[in-house]
Amino acid sequence: QVPLVESGGGSVQAGGSLRLSCGVSGYRNSIEYIGWFRQAPGKEREGVAAIYTGAGVTYYSDSVKGRFTISQDSAKNTVILQMSSLKPEDTAMFYCAASPLLGLGWDSLNPRKFESWGQGTQVTVSS
Repeated sequence: QVPLVESGGGSVQAGGSLRLSCGVSGYRNSIEYIGWFRQAPGKEREGVAAIYTGAGVTYYSDSVKGRFTISQDSAKNTVILQMSSLKPEDTAMFYCAASPLLGLGWDSLNPRKFESWGQGTQVTVSS
């Protein structure tokens, strides 16, 4: 029951940038990973980026590698997804989520490993 709140979505042209923010409130002792996921209409939810909050290790899907950057602030109150060189195929509802599991590694891109979810923020990229 960890509350997460996403913000920063919007509509941009192809090649543009957006900065998404995931705010964390309440107790955070059980949070080991924060992930960003997206879901387009008619498609399954997929992980795009995740961060191990203890050491800042990051993971990216092949489709966004080199274009997206995930980071957290020093107080661990906020996790940022900086998105550049956006493509129309990036259009989706984006969600952040928290997992208490240890040692996920690349499995931190698996939405089934996450228990707490935000409500989502829409990202639309036009050509």
